[in-house]
Amino acid sequence: MTRILFWLALVFLVVFAIRSKIRSVQQRAQQQQRQQPNPYAPPGRVAELPDAELMLCCAHCGVYYPASENVQAKGHDYCSHAHATL
Repeated sequence: MTRILFWLALVFLVVFAIRSKIRSVQQRAQQQQRQQPNPYAPPGRVAELPDAELMLCCAHCGVYYPASENVQAKGHDYCSHAHATL
């Protein structure tokens, strides 16, 4: 009878250890998914990507440029003063 109890206790401990190991691996994988590093950040640092800026298309040459560099003339958007005057 004691041998049966010994083997049952041993099986219980092995199953408990395996389930504990699986749970810790799953938690580690979830943490890594939450902390996706910026590929442009220096190694060893986790940084956030900067906010994206609206891109506009030049009415003259068709080049896309940031909205902060926009030059408006005659109701159109241009990438530079030179293209706005043409």
